[in-house]
Amino acid sequence: MSSTQGKSDPLSSCGGPDHRIHRRMFLQGLAASAASTTFSWSGLFNSEAFADEVSKKQKHCILLWLCGGPSQFETWDPKPGRPTSGPFGSIPTVIPGVHVSELMPQSAKILDKLAVVRSMKTDPTEHFQAIDRLTRGVKTRQPFVRPALGSVLARELGQLENPIPNFILLDPCPEGNEFKAFKRGNWAGWLGAEYGPVRLGGQYRLEDIDRLVDLNSEDQEEREALRKFLSRKYENDRSSKAASSHNAIYERVKGLMSCADLFDLNKLPKKDLERYGPGTFGQHTLLARNLVENGAPFVMVANGMPWDCHVFNHEIYQMLVPDLDNIIYQLTTDLEERGLLEDTLVVVMGEFGRTPWLNSSRGRDHYPNAWSLAMTGAGIKPGVVVGATDEDGYGVTDRKVGSENLFATIFKALDLDPYKKYEVNDLPTFHLVEEKVEPIHEILS
Repeated sequence: MSSTQGKSDPLSSCGGPDHRIHRRMFLQGLAASAASTTFSWSGLFNSEAFADEVSKKQKHCILLWLCGGPSQFETWDPKPGRPTSGPFGSIPTVIPGVHVSELMPQSAKILDKLAVVRSMKTDPTEHFQAIDRLTRGVKTRQPFVRPALGSVLARELGQLENPIPNFILLDPCPEGNEFKAFKRGNWAGWLGAEYGPVRLGGQYRLEDIDRLVDLNSEDQEEREALRKFLSRKYENDRSSKAASSHNAIYERVKGLMSCADLFDLNKLPKKDLERYGPGTFGQHTLLARNLVENGAPFVMVANGMPWDCHVFNHEIYQMLVPDLDNIIYQLTTDLEERGLLEDTLVVVMGEFGRTPWLNSSRGRDHYPNAWSLAMTGAGIKPGVVVGATDEDGYGVTDRKVGSENLFATIFKALDLDPYKKYEVNDLPTFHLVEEKVEPIHEILS
């Protein structure tokens, strides 16, 4: 679409403004008639259950995705003085007896607001499979594609009146980086395209959202009403799930056009931009804070692939980790000061950890056997460290946690039933978390 805003054109010679009003009302009436063949709006809005649902205090989730798999040794589970530790030491935190890497001094100051899990143990060793597992929660059950966390939360936490997309993915490479899961992933699975992500990145604002120069607002509304009527009629006549998703995409675009300013970082105070740092990850995290503050249910912030350090691990991490440390500190304190932390879950993780040993290129390779992550906000108990690894970090020695336990914890923290059934078309019975796997009770408030 053109980036030039059009001006209203003169009224045509066929009559006065009442012609436009009547035509628009007629088209909108047709769209309403098509919609009414599916269900009764008056019955819906008079429903006590619906009223209760709309009045519920909204929960939010921000997932800081450390793409590539961060090292636990240089973050949450240092092993000072051991052969596996590398050159970095550890520092005490505000929690007595608990240390983190010396590269994370700001997180050390607010660890009493975080919960750390040091005993993650998962199976996949390669990026594609591991990203799939840690964004969906369980192993794939062919031929069905389980929705990703963002799609599930878009459905469970999204609100009807909010024009902001329910699942926003902020990625410095919105076209997809070399990790196949980010290129071709079917994020929404059986939930349908309307629960897929709006994927943004690169520029810190939405592009090409203005109307064509020769299309005024009234004409646009009339076109949209006609399109909606014809599409809804097609959907109803054929019971088409694809048409339903198609219609939802149009509504999403309309919502994006109405809230474009929320995606423009230039609208935020300069001091905020400076606090989060000049890097894309920090700027996208600030954008996530702004979107959540304005009603976005789920925002995933990915940071390319820098954590996959198969070479020069220590040299690269002494740049990466301080940036992450600052981002965690700024986001946590901002959410708390703005009164958002109690309703916003923040999860900081990647798809696995890194090996206790260095390879021949002085890098750490993929390691799912024992790794760490951090959470805060919403229903998470602050100041808790769960699990432990052995003195060199080779294996979990206390409180093993898998991806299913993690997802059960996320759902519980957001006041969702982890064992809720999916009722989707003719699919077999699925649940948010299968087999009633237990959450990590130690970090739930």
